Amino acid sequence: MWAIFAIPATGVSFFISAWLLMLFWGILAPDVGVKTISYWQAVLTTLALWIVVAPLIGAVVRMRLSLNWSWRRERL
Repeated sequence: MWAIFAIPATGVSFFISAWLLMLFWGILAPDVGVKTISYWQAVLTTLALWIVVAPLIGAVVRMRLSLNWSWRRERL
């Protein structure tokens, strides 16, 4: 039942992540010497990061689960 809320929660967290990226980029940009970015540029950057990072996290989780499962099988 809780899976129904997974997609909306993911969408909300995506847009909040983009908003936070825009805010922190705006805070750090003058110190680093780069231009600030708009919200839509932050959305594109967040999308690119999610496309790269999500499969990596999935691979790590699958690896840990398979190692955990094989360890339990050897113990039995």
